[in-house]
Amino acid sequence: MSNTIKSINEVIRTRRSIFPPSYIQQEIPREVLESVLENANYAPTHKLTEPWRFTVFTGDGLVKLADYMGEAYRASTTAETFSEAKYEGTRSKSLKSAAVIAIVVELHPEKIPEWEEIAAVACAVQNMWLTATANNIGAYWSSPSVTESLRQFLDLKENQKCVGFFYMGYHNLGEVAARRTPIADKITWVR
Repeated sequence: MSNTIKSINEVIRTRRSIFPPSYIQQEIPREVLESVLENANYAPTHKLTEPWRFTVFTGDGLVKLADYMGEAYRASTTAETFSEAKYEGTRSKSLKSAAVIAIVVELHPEKIPEWEEIAAVACAVQNMWLTATANNIGAYWSSPSVTESLRQFLDLKENQKCVGFFYMGYHNLGEVAARRTPIADKITWVR
């Protein structure tokens, strides 16, 4: 097996969801973030629509995002169901991260079904995740319940939708074991 195949297998099989409470206070260099995003740009895309769009929050931008998400949570709950702990938890996801990337799909309904555009964006996010993993950066994709309210905050066009956030940060977790059932249980061979 070539070194390239071994490296690809290792990155794919060690990719995990690593959450903000595990992140350490260490900035992700801009060139690393640009590499993550450049690799996203090489995802498969039907009819070359390249439907992925990203808004990157770092530094003070993380505080703006945290403030917005906290207030969006407050606005979407009643006084009876509001939880100060959930409010602070919502804010802390952004504040503990070194970077948060808003994941946006740009739809082209005249050319491509929506599910294909979302699938292309998911492939772009997988490329981001693998690149983050290769750089020892923890990450995870989260789709908050207030996604639709992000339209104005992210200045989205009519044909764009936010499909979540990609939280990123360096961490000290070491290798996290995979929990997968055997692939043989998920395959039907037709010969």
